[in-house]
Formats: sequence, C-alpha cells, structure tokens
Amino acid sequence: MRLVRFQYQGRPARGLIDGGEVVELEGEGVDSPAGRTARHALSSVRLLPPCVPTKVVAVGLNYRDHACELGLPVPDEPIIFLKPPTTVIGPSDPIRYPAMSSQVDYEAELGVVIGKTAHACSPDAAAGHILGYTCANDVTARDLQKKDGQWTRAKSFDTFCPVGPWIETDLDPSDLLIESYLNGERRQASRTSQFLFNVTHLVSFISRIMTLYPGDLIITGTPSGIGPMQPGDEIEVRIEGIGSLVNTVNAEFGMRNSE
Repeated sequence: MRLVRFQYQGRPARGLIDGGEVVELEGEGVDSPAGRTARHALSSVRLLPPCVPTKVVAVGLNYRDHACELGLPVPDEPIIFLKPPTTVIGPSDPIRYPAMSSQVDYEAELGVVIGKTAHACSPDAAAGHILGYTCANDVTARDLQKKDGQWTRAKSFDTFCPVGPWIETDLDPSDLLIESYLNGERRQASRTSQFLFNVTHLVSFISRIMTLYPGDLIITGTPSGIGPMQPGDEIEVRIEGIGSLVNTVNAEFGMRNSE
C-alpha cells in the first residue's frame, strides 16, 4: 500500500495510491487507513511530505564506502543526529541553497516512517513499530559541516530534508537498490544490504535513546557518491520498490554564487 498526504483544491488530505488515482481517506494521521471517500486523479493533486514528524533522526556513516569516502573510521555503533521538522519538504518542492554556504550536497537515503510509538523496543519487536518506507535526501551544507566540526547547522537549514513521494507499507527493506541522479546523471548507486546497521537494529537502538512517535522519520544513511548541487539543478532519489523523489535547487535571495 502506498500512503500519501496531498493537497487538493487548497486543502490537505491523506490517501492511498490506486493506479493513477489517489483514494482520499478520512483524517490526516499515519495510522491504518479507514473511511475511504473521494477519488482524485494523481495529476490533479499536489503531493505533500508523506509524514509529519516530531523529529527526523538521521544516521551517519551507515555504509562502509561512505565512511571511507569522507576519510572517517567505520563506526562500531550507529552515529545519530537530529534534523528539525522544518527541514522536511515534499516531492517537487524546492531545496533552498542558503546564502551562508558555498557547498550544498545531496545524500540519497532510505526513510523509515514510524507507525506505532516505540520506546526501548527490541530488534525483534522493531518491525511492528514501522509504518513503511520512503525516499529521502539528507541535504548537507558540507563546507559548514567541516567548519563547525559538528553537524547541526550543516544539516538543519529549512528544506534540507526532501521526503516522498509516498510511504510504501509492503516492502522488505533488506536489499533495495538506492540511487541518486543529478540532472539525469547517476551519481550514487548501492543496496541497502550494504548497511552497517539494518533497519530493525536502528529502530531499536534509537528507541532506547528517545521515544519514537507515529510519523517520526528515521533516515538511514547514504552510500558513496555524494556531491555538490547548484541553483537550477534537479536532484532525484530512486529506491527500488518505492519510487522516485525529485526536487530542484533554488538560490536563496542574496547568496553570493547566484550571480
């Protein structure tokens, strides 16, 4: 099942994809769908971020090749950090290139959407707390990450977490092809079987640190091949079994390299 949030004639709603149509559902939560109402052509709606997280928990260096790419040691337990909910945007929404940065990178990632409150759950129980999976882009101001020596500013600009196009609930995340394309040219390609820490391990580990609520988003790390984007670029994240997330990059007013 593919669950979406969308805007139709100016109002937000939630639904599920049925071929080329969206079946509208009662309510706007991420719990099990009930109360099917109207049907809309997919082309007639604007897709919104498919979840509304209280927090985005991101995982760093979850692919060995990416750690090597950055010249960093392979971690022996998950490295996590937070992105604020204000980073979250949906399919086709523009990524804003901040004026204070001179290098903004794409990072294709598998997103895990929580469906049931998780607190100190075991790896065996973790799957029962997952609603489904989506595409995500952990956009990063790489120059500021290096300058600051920590990741908060570099990862937290508004629009720095595109997510979508929907939540796929019927999916085995253990071995999926994940790719990114910059202006149609493939830049990243790997499989989730290359994770250092798999999805259930991550959900369990994070839930022992902070309670995860329905709608919360875990983004699970990026493979090698990260690189910079420029205003006017189009970045696409493709994940097998889910689909394609496409966003463009817009210059923030007053940025130096927009001239």
